[in-house]
Amino acid sequence: MADGDRTLWVGPGCRVPAEEVRWRFGPSGGPGGQHANRANTRVEAELDLTSARGIDDQIRARLVRQLGATVRVVVDRHRSQVRNRERALDEIERRLQEALVEQAVRRPTRPRRGAVERRLKAKRQRGARKAERRGDWS
Repeated sequence: MADGDRTLWVGPGCRVPAEEVRWRFGPSGGPGGQHANRANTRVEAELDLTSARGIDDQIRARLVRQLGATVRVVVDRHRSQVRNRERALDEIERRLQEALVEQAVRRPTRPRRGAVERRLKAKRQRGARKAERRGDWS
């Protein structure tokens, strides 16, 4: 499947066509001899959230607040440029999905009365044990 046919499905109100992604390619670097030096398999994918089509305005504002104006991914894991492109699109999709997950608001809690009483009882017992060790040295 060509990248242009794919749609990054992030959730309701957010379906971004893959053609919105800007691509740059280069050699992957590292060991690999002639293949690594000649093949441009390293992929940089960049998605501009401020101008990408298929994103509702509320979701766009939230994504920009969470991730910034652009999402940039670099992949050079595979020897094939096609596989690296697929992996880059998957990574962008994953980052967008994670940014849209609502974090539960943490309400601070207090220890229950039984837990407080057990802690204080243990402290008293430790103090008593230490007091027994202290002897009268006269």
